[in-house]
Amino acid sequence: MSAATSTTCAYCGVGCGIRATVTGGRTVRIEGDPDHPANNGRLCSKGTHLGETVGLEGRLLHPMIGDRQANWDKALDLVARRFRQTIAEHGPDSVAFYVSGQLLTEDYYVANKLMKGFIGSANIDTNSRLCMSSAVAGHMRAFGEDVVAGSYADLDAADLIVLVGSNTAWCHPVVYQRIMAARAGRGTKLVVIDPRRTETAEEADLHLPLRPGSDVALFNGVLAYCREAGLAHAANVDVPDTFWEGLADGHDLWSTAQTCDLAPADLQRFYQLFAAHPRTVTLFSQGINQSIRGTDQVNAILNLHLATGRIGTPGAAPFSITGQPNAMGGREVGGLASTLAAHRGFGAQDIADVGRFWAAERMATKPGLKAVDLFRAVGEGRIKALWIMATNPAVSMPDAGRVRDALAACPFVVVSDVVAETDTSVHAHVRLPAAAWGEKDGTVTNSERMISRQRAFLPLPGEAKPDWWIVSQVARRMGFRTAFTYDRPAEIWREHARLTAYRNTGARMLNLRTKATIGNADYDALAPFRWYDAPFTDGRFPTPSGRARLVPVAQRALEAPLRDWPMTLNTGRYRDQWHTMTRTGLSPKLARHREEPLVEIHPEDAAALGLADGGLARISTPQGASLFRIAYQSGQRRGELFTPIHWADRQSSGGRTGLLTRDLVDPHSGQPGFKLSPARAEPVAIDWRGFLIVRGEAPTPECLWATRVTVPGGALYELAGMGDPAMLERALPSGERIEAIDPARGTRRIAILRDGRLAAVLFVTRTGELPSRDWLIAQIDQPAGLHVLAGRAAGAQAERGPVVCACFDVGLHTITAAIRDQHLADVAAIGRALGAGTNCGSCRPALARLLIDVRKDAAHG
Repeated sequence: MSAATSTTCAYCGVGCGIRATVTGGRTVRIEGDPDHPANNGRLCSKGTHLGETVGLEGRLLHPMIGDRQANWDKALDLVARRFRQTIAEHGPDSVAFYVSGQLLTEDYYVANKLMKGFIGSANIDTNSRLCMSSAVAGHMRAFGEDVVAGSYADLDAADLIVLVGSNTAWCHPVVYQRIMAARAGRGTKLVVIDPRRTETAEEADLHLPLRPGSDVALFNGVLAYCREAGLAHAANVDVPDTFWEGLADGHDLWSTAQTCDLAPADLQRFYQLFAAHPRTVTLFSQGINQSIRGTDQVNAILNLHLATGRIGTPGAAPFSITGQPNAMGGREVGGLASTLAAHRGFGAQDIADVGRFWAAERMATKPGLKAVDLFRAVGEGRIKALWIMATNPAVSMPDAGRVRDALAACPFVVVSDVVAETDTSVHAHVRLPAAAWGEKDGTVTNSERMISRQRAFLPLPGEAKPDWWIVSQVARRMGFRTAFTYDRPAEIWREHARLTAYRNTGARMLNLRTKATIGNADYDALAPFRWYDAPFTDGRFPTPSGRARLVPVAQRALEAPLRDWPMTLNTGRYRDQWHTMTRTGLSPKLARHREEPLVEIHPEDAAALGLADGGLARISTPQGASLFRIAYQSGQRRGELFTPIHWADRQSSGGRTGLLTRDLVDPHSGQPGFKLSPARAEPVAIDWRGFLIVRGEAPTPECLWATRVTVPGGALYELAGMGDPAMLERALPSGERIEAIDPARGTRRIAILRDGRLAAVLFVTRTGELPSRDWLIAQIDQPAGLHVLAGRAAGAQAERGPVVCACFDVGLHTITAAIRDQHLADVAAIGRALGAGTNCGSCRPALARLLIDVRKDAAHG
């Protein structure tokens, strides 16, 4: 067993430290790093089970030209030649890079330098455009620079925490634990502002289920209240002449409550809580950013904090929490099409400074195409060569059907990725095998500006290479050899750090001067640090005047329901999955919490539309349609739907949320509005239901509904369809076959044995019930006989039920039985008995609800 390697988690922007210990081959033991200040040893369920995702299943291990394996020289020469030819014939704006918050800062830096400094176009954008660019635009308008004002320590010191558009318990569980610790230790109040009653809202002192898109009205209303109460008196803030007059009309309590569709008493309580607690942190995420008015919504929050002085002191800050592990690092090196490196813009002096520092041969002089416009330009034939790195836009972009069409029509597409086949890479002319988490070496920056090392602890498999190396090699072959002579990430880091300090006399807060000359050994040993420890404590801001700016923002009229699209579609994440599941989808433990893509709908809406809980629905928008499993959810607002973002063609025949969302964007940031798509929901009839469990891999069954779920040693497919289910048998492996068929009930049960061990089972029914999958999953690759057709062991047995705690693999029935039989009184007691809720804590709201439900059942006898 090797020594533990200190590294950083591959998932969200919390930036948790990890200790990874290789236990043999590609097996790794994962533990939280108790010395990392972002998490102090805590991990969420995704981080806890990272060890299940480092195998080589599905990996891209060799360069591919079309469907043929190629050597690196041939593949790199082809990429360089095609990009050179395209630029020579059509100009530098005919090519583009689309990159990712999964890249390390060093990778990002090299790609940005090549595109903006040597190709001569700013057509490099990142999937961070889809999640955080409205926060960037808001920060720059208010502060003069993209500086996140808060840190995790502010959560410890706050008396009031306001979560806006963030299901923190699921999406940032380690931050959520910190909030819960502040509540337990200091009595910190918690307000959750979210249209949905999420698990996070369950724990709040106050939940405000506002009308989607009415956030500007809400925060303008709070500010108007504070102004009237004499609390808006902050210094060091520039206030436009007509700013306060703009808040005079339409922002009283009753008007704001009506606009936001909130109970006036609840709104009044929020006003009073905010006014009474100067130490307030407003933590906001995708529910604010992913809007066609996202930048205005960000500035409404910033205005409130700036005007009331709730910034620059411990426990008081507006705090944008990022979605991806290195969204911040990408912002620092200019990964967005709208910025240059080192927090510089496209002003003449910035262009000249960066060009001089790089000795750039062809410096970009204007912003490039942002993500939605970039893919629109691909579809229109204006971009003729596209390089996609570490992301899957055919699933994650809005109006993803149009993105697929654009990729299919593009003359030359390059994809650098870890995974051999994604919905995007099927359109690639060249695929380049990139290093994965655990094999990469560099730095990332988390939501609180903390830079941490991500270190390699596994060897590069096959011919995989780091992204910085791949980009540098192409740059050299394009004729830019002297500017891309890097041999190791430390060299790139030092250049990046020097650029942040170059001609920086204090106008920009991002300045890594003290880290710009560190040697290779010091870089290898670099401890986590924040590049600016406590912003704005001196009251100065990186604007020409040194003062922050209040930005007038007005609530725009909200769309009325449309006749053909009467519902509103909201989108978001599940607790145990990440992006398009190319990594988390490999983990059997993470797969079981939400096995299928669900459409969550209020039961009264479902009844009116004829949608049965557990049935199938077709969700349609003007952009497209996809099928989802129906889940009743009383926490949904009436008239609204919620679907997850994760499922792609590789996992399911339905659940494609990306096909549904509009490609309308915020005019300032270019961020798409994923949260407000007009939609409709219709029931889908089926003739039969079933499931297939198979050892290893099998072809996806061809039917109306087939969703793949990773299980130990193989896969589970949940199935439904029309017509004769006999066609499903084509997905069965060869072997000895035993079966039981009941034509009256339309039931078919088939088991396949190889050498007496279970290789697959297929259960289908038209009218009957299907057994629990858990016992059958455990029988795969075990000695088996006719008894497997019963779907359960002989005699009574307790089934664990749906997974509630993914960290410790504890199911619903196990928990409810323990509460009942052991007389468990609180969540802590459940943790002591079963372990559930004692690691990441994201299941604690669900455990609290189960306690209430069991008590109710007991009271009713």
